Amino acid sequence: MSSILPKRFVSTITLKAAPSKAHHHGPLPASSFPVGYVLGGLHAGVKKKPGVLDVAVILSTSEHPTSAAACFTRNAFKAAPVIVNGGYARAVVVNSGCANAVTGKQGIDDAWAMVKETDALRPSKLASKFEHETLVMSTGVIGQNLPISKIVEAIRSSNSVLGSDFSAWERAAQAFMTTDTFPKLRSRTFTIGGVEYRMAGMDKGAGMIHPNMGPASTTFAGTKQLHATLLGCIMTDAAVSPRSLQSALTYAVDRSFNSISVDGDMSTNDSIYLLANGAASNGSPVIDEETNPDAYDLVVRDGEGATKFVTVTVKGAPTYKDAHNIASRISTSALVKTALYGEDANWGRILAATGSVPLLPSSTGAAPVIDPTKVNVTFVPSDGTTALPVLVNGEPEKVDEVRAKEILSLEDFEVLVDLGMGGNGEAKYWTCDFSYEYVRINGDYRS
Repeated sequence: MSSILPKRFVSTITLKAAPSKAHHHGPLPASSFPVGYVLGGLHAGVKKKPGVLDVAVILSTSEHPTSAAACFTRNAFKAAPVIVNGGYARAVVVNSGCANAVTGKQGIDDAWAMVKETDALRPSKLASKFEHETLVMSTGVIGQNLPISKIVEAIRSSNSVLGSDFSAWERAAQAFMTTDTFPKLRSRTFTIGGVEYRMAGMDKGAGMIHPNMGPASTTFAGTKQLHATLLGCIMTDAAVSPRSLQSALTYAVDRSFNSISVDGDMSTNDSIYLLANGAASNGSPVIDEETNPDAYDLVVRDGEGATKFVTVTVKGAPTYKDAHNIASRISTSALVKTALYGEDANWGRILAATGSVPLLPSSTGAAPVIDPTKVNVTFVPSDGTTALPVLVNGEPEKVDEVRAKEILSLEDFEVLVDLGMGGNGEAKYWTCDFSYEYVRINGDYRS
């Protein structure tokens, strides 16, 4: 037996440290942040390390009603914050370090305590017909109760740290973080009807990342619907009706946050909120389809132990959903992801993942079948150099292993799968590799 073990278990892979990701975060111009919001982050004591920010408060100060849309996790074990939310929203409160998930009645009570305390921060001059206008998000270890008295006290004292400059936005984003290595914050300006608006988004996530979020059936206070799903909050100073806001967010989330994967595990707490306070548009209704300031890719780039950022593109499918399902399967395959870490052009694993996904039935009732003789697989570098086909019309190419290694050693590259079925279905997924560091982080997450 001893003569067999070395061959079986000796690795030829060189351990690689995850590259620095600090360059993905930096100062943003103050003019790109939406007006009519104050926010900040502070230390409540949810996290054990002194001074680490673990509570964020975001507050709309606009004189106009603030429309809210959201997408919630579809995980059956929804965390208490996901269950509580409802109503037009003027505020968001976030804690990190404890997920408040699978915590029973106490978890629900704690989430409501956070809602009520944050509601009290609303400017008294702003009349509201809604009793509660706060949305809650929590992230961290599952199955533990919040130190709610510490969180309530922090919320109560948060007025002293709320601001609207870059530092305030950055501190709020830092309070979202758990195993993240940098705060994820993006902003942009856009023009509709000659009026310039601003949008900013912050999110967190590095592990337990494979969101599946969608509109919830939660009822708004009044006659509107709050549709709510990874932890993220997007804010704009445009005036958008709740119906249009939700439609745009649902479409964007399906093509961004629902198209990323670090490890294939869906969280109990995934939530994306979108607020539109009308502060820059005098309350005039605007339909804005650009609801996503591209913050979703930062989650994958900061994946736990990740050394690669990989775009998986599937095209030539009968429908978008078919392409999306196949891209998801490739992106969550442990065999594909470990090959990516090892910089091994093992395209057979990509094909195996592709062929394991049944296509959806057509309008005639019969499900189409992939023809292996029409499938193409190509590795596409991000530096603009020549792509490398490894499978052409079902026939394997004589792979230039040196060139394959050059492409797969890049931090960013694309895996392109063309099913050759003549359909217009095309989807992208964003994923990362599985490294030894990922195992180390998740082997002692609670310790």
